Amino acid sequence: MTPSPSRLFSEIATAERPAETRVLMRRAVVLGGSIAGLMAARVLSDHADEVLIIERDTSDVDSGPRPGVPQGSQVHALLPSGQIQLERWFPGIVDEALALGAPPPPRDPSAAKIFVNGVLGLPPAPSGTGPMLITTRPFLEALVRRRTLAIDNIRIVYGRADNLVFADRRVTGARYVPDGRTEPIVEPADLVVDAMGRSSRLSNWLADNGWPRPPMQRMPIKLNYATALYKQDPAVSDAWVVVYHTMAGKGRSARIGGINSVEGDRWIMLVAGYDQDRPSRDVADFTARCRQHYPQMFGDIAERGEMLGLVVTYHQADSRRRDLHRLDRMPAGLVAAGDAIASFNPVYGQGMTSAMLHASCLSAYLRSDPKLHEEPARAYFDKVRVVVDAAWQISTSADIELPHVDGPYPPGYKVTKWFGDLVFRTSLTDPVLSARLGRVTTMLDHPVTLSRPGTLLRALRLGLFRSQSAAGPAHTP
Repeated sequence: MTPSPSRLFSEIATAERPAETRVLMRRAVVLGGSIAGLMAARVLSDHADEVLIIERDTSDVDSGPRPGVPQGSQVHALLPSGQIQLERWFPGIVDEALALGAPPPPRDPSAAKIFVNGVLGLPPAPSGTGPMLITTRPFLEALVRRRTLAIDNIRIVYGRADNLVFADRRVTGARYVPDGRTEPIVEPADLVVDAMGRSSRLSNWLADNGWPRPPMQRMPIKLNYATALYKQDPAVSDAWVVVYHTMAGKGRSARIGGINSVEGDRWIMLVAGYDQDRPSRDVADFTARCRQHYPQMFGDIAERGEMLGLVVTYHQADSRRRDLHRLDRMPAGLVAAGDAIASFNPVYGQGMTSAMLHASCLSAYLRSDPKLHEEPARAYFDKVRVVVDAAWQISTSADIELPHVDGPYPPGYKVTKWFGDLVFRTSLTDPVLSARLGRVTTMLDHPVTLSRPGTLLRALRLGLFRSQSAAGPAHTP
């Protein structure tokens, strides 16, 4: 009997470290040295004599955002589920991050503020993951890279991935052009991991070599970001973590804002809009938006805080997913992870966490005694599908409500929307539903858990009670 999605998700998202592992292959090659590639390499180090990472970007990861990560200067969130997986594969890394300057959490949990449509909601329920790790993307990636490359059987080379090598219905290696050279070389492999991000060329490589192209789903979100760093100053604001989300509606435009306290005694603050609502690099525009459209702490920091550097913008046209699990034919010796599989609206913070869960999918697959040289990694892609489905449902159910988005609408959309709206509204003031919804949005639980009878009945009861209260007492003639 096939386990339910919620049970599979729970097994993937476990904090328990593998009790035992065994070497299955001589060599694994990972294409891409960002978060997804580093996490995959860490897992592969338990199962391969050698792991080789091929990374295009030669920039020093410690020097700030890399060209290969165009959104690297923007606000990034490691969701509680991602933090569990990070600690699972790199024990002690959270304490190490705190020792290196990641900001410790405040004593008062209410310092994390969440505004929805201008209303301050309940503070996030404790996640049980320990101190919340909040950093910039470069800080976290540099830490993960150092920990990964400290493992004896992992090494990194620099160059541009050029293609895969196929033989006997399987991938037998990867071809790349080393940095500073023009001729490609071949790196043999028992398993190749595509971790090349949104710009992955895996679909083209498969098609060019006689394999079917994986189906792709897209949702045109047209998201526009602007982010700036400020020196923290208690005389300006006591903000620690602030999330602001306005949904499109009568008299409202969809907007997102965020403030994070990060390493180096800094705030990183973003404002975002959709479609034609485009924050610019102009400081005056950024400041005006903070004051006009967001809570007071945004305007205070923008107007009175010391800006460090420039306003940086980012645009993402769509959310997308490559459904490799739907292929009727695929070669053995190949998997994909991170944004190469699916990339979502970044305002929900699912990217890094999904990549870490993909690494745990890879671990589960490799511990299932797979026939790497004979059979495609369908069991891996089936596990990854559970993670992708969960993140996709969370992000697209909100994005599909944007005025400029016209689908695709999932089956049962109207019923799902009605129930989702009910749970969301009642969670704003009910701590039980708030905690359950929070576990889903932070990828600790699969979204299907919200359809359990207890949650449904509680939301219905609270929704009915509020409707009756709003109507007032019955009129007696």
